[in-house]
Amino acid sequence: MGSLTLVGCAGQSPATPYSGSTMPSLLSGAPGQTALPNTSASPTGPVALLLPLSGPLQPVGQVLENAAKLAMSGTSAPALDIRDTGGTAPGAASAAQAAIAAGDGLILGPLTSAEAHAVAPIAQSAHVSVLAFTNDGQVAAPGIWPLGVTPSQQVQRVVKAADDSGHNQIAALLPDTDFGHSLGAALQAQNTGASAASPNITFYESGFAGLNQAIQTVSDFADRGQGLMAQIKAAQDLNTPAGRQQAVKLQHQPIPPPAFNALFIGAFEPAELAEIATLLPYYAVNAPQVLLLGPALWANVATAMASKGVYNGALYAAPDPAAAAAFNAKYQSAYGSAPPAIADVAFDAAAIANLLAGEGGYSQTALTNPAGFAGTDGVLQLAPDGQVQRGLAVFQVAPGGPIISSPAPATLGAPSS
Repeated sequence: MGSLTLVGCAGQSPATPYSGSTMPSLLSGAPGQTALPNTSASPTGPVALLLPLSGPLQPVGQVLENAAKLAMSGTSAPALDIRDTGGTAPGAASAAQAAIAAGDGLILGPLTSAEAHAVAPIAQSAHVSVLAFTNDGQVAAPGIWPLGVTPSQQVQRVVKAADDSGHNQIAALLPDTDFGHSLGAALQAQNTGASAASPNITFYESGFAGLNQAIQTVSDFADRGQGLMAQIKAAQDLNTPAGRQQAVKLQHQPIPPPAFNALFIGAFEPAELAEIATLLPYYAVNAPQVLLLGPALWANVATAMASKGVYNGALYAAPDPAAAAAFNAKYQSAYGSAPPAIADVAFDAAAIANLLAGEGGYSQTALTNPAGFAGTDGVLQLAPDGQVQRGLAVFQVAPGGPIISSPAPATLGAPSS
């Protein structure tokens, strides 16, 4: 969207939206909010923008720079101190040190998890806050907020939606990658909330053989299906009228459903999703007994997934693209091309900086105002411990394209910490 506002607390109206030259009034901290000190040398000075402007990630860095500049287009906007990280952790650390030495009061970026981990201790030592662009939730720490949509945010939202529909016995089929293990950790953490039992998580190696073995394992087909097949074979082997009659009777008996009623699938590549769509029915993992869940990356392939009937009705949590329509149009007009999704994060980070610069500076008290912010990907809220809450929508895979089954919330509850 082309503006960012501070979201009103319950019962209050949102503040006036920022649209380039008009600055909204920052709501005062709510009673009980902990004021954290910001002792940076320049709490209202220039804003550092750490980006990979050289190296393999340079094209992404340029998009992020473009988006940030759009948010800083007002005459009262703070100066942007743009520094190249080269896309490496040492480069990011060096850029952060130079920015702090120059008196920058807030750091936007860097892009990757490794870069953000390198910058965090430097920024914390200088009491300079960081709005990083990574979606690695492990980066979160006091004064360090990862603004990308994290696996934890996706899992929390979609698992809650599944739980609301009565599907609270969770299993997971996840790639044996960093992303898959992040999803697994989020599912385990969610077990303390919505899920009624510890999730049954199975990781798979890439390739058909790995998927086949993992689905057979997670579905417990050896007990459910092969046990029934063994009974049929034993009846047939009797080679008697009674045995043959028993075998026919058993052949019409459905395979019992698995022990779970919701399956989170971490795959997002079309080829893997197609293989899974073939294997799930083979191992008798079927709707309506089992509700399929997935990551936000399904938004890129949801229309194609609908051609595989097994996925119709599956749920995933992601930002509502309608919220970013105004920003996308603004970016298209300025740069002649549509922005990739990562541009939303840079725009929102810069818009938050712009908003706060005109209202007293980048203090952690202002950044963690419990009212939150309404950004291009929906409402978000920065907690004092570095955690970021997001208001994601829940989508359902359906013929003709995904449909919203649960709209993104307009406001969020009080921060968890």
